[in-house]
Amino acid sequence: MPNLYPPEGRLLHTAENQAAGESLAALRQAMARQTVVEGRAVLCTPTHDLVVRLGAFTGTIPREEAALGIREGTAREISILSRVGKPTACVVTGVEEAPFRLTLSRRRAQERALEALLACPVGTVLPATVTHLAPFGAFVDVGCGVVSMVGIENCSVARISHPARRFRLDQEIYVVLTGGDRTLGRVYLSHKELLGTWAENAARFSPGMTVPGWVRGVKPYGTFVELAPNLTGLADQTQGLREDDRVSVYLKAILPDRMKVKLNILQVLPPQAGPDPLFYFITSGQLSRWVYSPPGRQGPRIETVFG
Repeated sequence: MPNLYPPEGRLLHTAENQAAGESLAALRQAMARQTVVEGRAVLCTPTHDLVVRLGAFTGTIPREEAALGIREGTAREISILSRVGKPTACVVTGVEEAPFRLTLSRRRAQERALEALLACPVGTVLPATVTHLAPFGAFVDVGCGVVSMVGIENCSVARISHPARRFRLDQEIYVVLTGGDRTLGRVYLSHKELLGTWAENAARFSPGMTVPGWVRGVKPYGTFVELAPNLTGLADQTQGLREDDRVSVYLKAILPDRMKVKLNILQVLPPQAGPDPLFYFITSGQLSRWVYSPPGRQGPRIETVFG
């Protein structure tokens, strides 16, 4: 079943969306069905109305219809200003011919998307787009510009100093729904559960390999190096290393029963612009339980229970 409320930008070039901007009849049909369509915001007026190009037509989103919370005063004006030049989800609310006037509402599209999100079972895997990175988490669009946050502790199992170490702006990712609050109109998300268990990630490596990694912690007893977002190994203490340095490491041993990877750091690598690409083990469906720890591991089990 198609996702009727994807993050903004995912509908823009679809055949169905392009057809909606080809004729007045198509616009009227979209209005009658209350179909979410996407255009590109080309201008914000001094009164903060958005002008949107939708196929062959140009329409207007009045300020109070430009984003959830603007009417109530709970959203900032930047949520309108920042749409200029970007794909913008909306619902057609009016089509007049003489003179031609097309009115649109982004708020209505967001209300419908939020309602659909709140109706999703906990554990549902969703597409998302990164919109903003803050020291405490990554903000993502989970549908028609509805934004929620993935806390830094839920970005991955490997600890990072900033979400920019894991994501980049406008990156298309996946998230998992961990809860919702109808009163506040919020959904809650995680990300680490989609990046694989310890065993799944360890299976990608073998003792004797030399691979690149990221320094994620420098302690008196050793240096933690991220091999993958959900897999970290430990090397002996190496002088001069700093957190977020990129290094090459030699894999000495992989110990599933102790959930450990032993490493030797060989050298510091040149800086890299941006994080590594993400590899997902799960991109759809619904999770009820996720166990990170490998079977037979000694000690407490690391897991997430949904619902």
